[in-house]
Amino acid sequence: MRFVFDDPRRAIGAAGERHAETLMRAGGYRILERNFRTREGELDLVAANRSALVFCEVKTRVAGSRGGPPALEGIGPDKRRRVRRMARRWLSERESPGTAGIRFDAIGVTITAGGRLVDIEHVEDAFR
Repeated sequence: MRFVFDDPRRAIGAAGERHAETLMRAGGYRILERNFRTREGELDLVAANRSALVFCEVKTRVAGSRGGPPALEGIGPDKRRRVRRMARRWLSERESPGTAGIRFDAIGVTITAGGRLVDIEHVEDAFR
């Protein structure tokens, strides 16, 4: 499936989210939801494994682009607070998969201008 976006940032973000989803599936996670939208913003990925329900923030950067922090540094305190609020909303609207705990992960993705994966880093329990 190919996505066409008018906003290049959305296309970059969507490519990064696809790579992040592939990584999580390969790691034994079941993807419960992608791009859950709220007034606060959007939860990129909601996944689960045997031990945790995971709310995952994905940040994507293009390799060689000028300026800007590394992908994971783009998740500051304000974004972490918003993700926690969006997670509460998700939990109030969805049925829990019955996992033991809840965790907030972050995945930093670096891609080429054409969307090919250059680097990916998954940080479990990145923030509380």
